[in-house]
Amino acid sequence: MTSFVEILEVGPRDGLQNEKVVFSTADKLRMINGAIAAGVRRLEVASFVHPKRVPQMADAEDVIAGLEDREDVTYIGLVLNKRGLLRGFATREGGKRGIDEAGCVAIASDTFAEKNQGQTSAESVAITKDMIKMAKAEGMTAQATISASFGCPFEGRVDPARVIAMAEDIAEADPREIAIADTIGVGSPKRVTELITAIRERLPGMPLRAHFHNTRNTGLANAWAAFEAGVTTLDASVAGLGGCPFAPKATGNIGTEDLLYLLAESDVNTGVDLDKMIDLARWVEGVLGRTPPAMVSQAGGFPIPETEQQTV
Repeated sequence: MTSFVEILEVGPRDGLQNEKVVFSTADKLRMINGAIAAGVRRLEVASFVHPKRVPQMADAEDVIAGLEDREDVTYIGLVLNKRGLLRGFATREGGKRGIDEAGCVAIASDTFAEKNQGQTSAESVAITKDMIKMAKAEGMTAQATISASFGCPFEGRVDPARVIAMAEDIAEADPREIAIADTIGVGSPKRVTELITAIRERLPGMPLRAHFHNTRNTGLANAWAAFEAGVTTLDASVAGLGGCPFAPKATGNIGTEDLLYLLAESDVNTGVDLDKMIDLARWVEGVLGRTPPAMVSQAGGFPIPETEQQTV
């Protein structure tokens, strides 16, 4: 292996938030623990949103209360406003483990920002900066995602200059990292390379993460382009689940097992076991009662010749 990429598993949050099949608290914990057993060390476990808007996240506190207390794992809670952040703080009261990291979100278009979190784009940046400072004051790490970085379902193309300016503004709050998210899956490797390169030139010391949806079958190509452009952490969702309730036709994230296969076959280490992640994806399929979008869990990993199978 010649290089390393951190995998951030978003299945328990982004993967489930738009899913009609309700996963119980026990199911969510099994998903989280299965990903950890496979080697994932950083996970989005819940979002602190109103249960009427995102019913699948109604048991956020119960899920967090059931997490294993592991020093080698980072648990992230998504927060869209200060009320959500205060709920995140509450999970840590009384000496409880709670969440370790606040995942804040700014959105690169006004219409989507209003529909997703009742803010303008500029307001989402200002609130994100405030939440990062608040989280750090509470002894938590905090990071920010710039959502709809390549396109908005309501306004169309997003000017890269706007995303770059947002990243520079957010960087003033000194987050752990900034993520560039293709929330509706409209990006291309060329656009990804250009945007990541430009942000790295403006913010050379800022770690970057990337989040891609496979809505138009470009997600894995975009993830590879982001890696080649210098991104060190990539989001993915087991079985390729995902979607945003407030972004029409924003279908699943890139599948974790698909991304693991791509990286392993490209000599990039992740520390995550592909076979175990395939097993987890197949369990998810059983809960769903349908075939999920990811492909490697259907096809399996690289085929082993029969002669080698007999000697294993």
